[in-house]
Amino acid sequence: MSNSSSITQFLLLAFTDTRELQLLHFWLFLGIYLAALLGNGLIITTIACDYHFYTPMYFFLLNLSVLDLGSISTTVPKAMSNFLWNTRAISYQGCVAQVFLFIFLLGAEYFLLTIMSYDRYVAICKPLHYGTLLGSRACVHMAAAAWGAGFLNALLHTANTFSLPLCQGNAVEQFFCEIPQILKLSCSHSDLREVGLLVFSACLFFGCFVFIVVSYVQIFRAVLRIPSEQGRHKAFSTCLPHLAVVSLFLSTGMFANLKPPSISSPSLDLVVSLLYSVVPPAVNPLIYSLRNQQLKDAVWKLMSGFFSIVICPSSSAYHSQ
Repeated sequence: MSNSSSITQFLLLAFTDTRELQLLHFWLFLGIYLAALLGNGLIITTIACDYHFYTPMYFFLLNLSVLDLGSISTTVPKAMSNFLWNTRAISYQGCVAQVFLFIFLLGAEYFLLTIMSYDRYVAICKPLHYGTLLGSRACVHMAAAAWGAGFLNALLHTANTFSLPLCQGNAVEQFFCEIPQILKLSCSHSDLREVGLLVFSACLFFGCFVFIVVSYVQIFRAVLRIPSEQGRHKAFSTCLPHLAVVSLFLSTGMFANLKPPSISSPSLDLVVSLLYSVVPPAVNPLIYSLRNQQLKDAVWKLMSGFFSIVICPSSSAYHSQ
């Protein structure tokens, strides 16, 4: 029997032993990763460079894109390198860092989505108080609180997970280091700290969930009272992208953590982990861009300007003169 102090590396789940399929998985992950980098990078650049987007909603969206970039960069590059070099190993320190960063970024994203629901509630239900309740200082404080809460949550869970004795080997049944899979390697099955942390996190996340639901109940009631159809459409268009992102995030995350053990299997766990760790960061920019014409136009303008400089530098220099 071994304990955590003697483990120098973990072995991640191998999708397949066939070399051709490993390379296929590498290219699939690379495509998803590049799509996430491009989509979130364009949103970050557009919002940061255009003063028209210096509003609370787009400030929170910029933070969301940064978190999405961080979360997918925590897991996918390591998986791609394993596919490419036909290996499964990740160092003990690398696994600790991966667990901490992933929990930190996902937790901060959930808290940020809760704040974004409050932003939409104030914008639609209390528009006259929007500038007062969501001034620049208040927005910075709320975003910092989301990041700080995610950091503290990740620190507690990571410290607790890797303080437990690990005596069930070092093979993690997942393509990245995930706390439920690492706990399966533990000798301890009734650790009070673990139970206490899980209960605390569950209460915190459930409170955020209730806040989001109550906010949207009030939003929909207010929208339905708007007399003009155009006004209702405009209000819905600002809420539906956020609601879609929240639904995708919660449905995949809740299924991953609350599914009955009787239906749990390595293949199902793998699919679910892909849905909540890889798909949302790649899809979120598309969801926001499709429903927001102003953002879509600004992104297209940015891309057109970039391609005109890269592809036809002489003509862009001529037009600038």
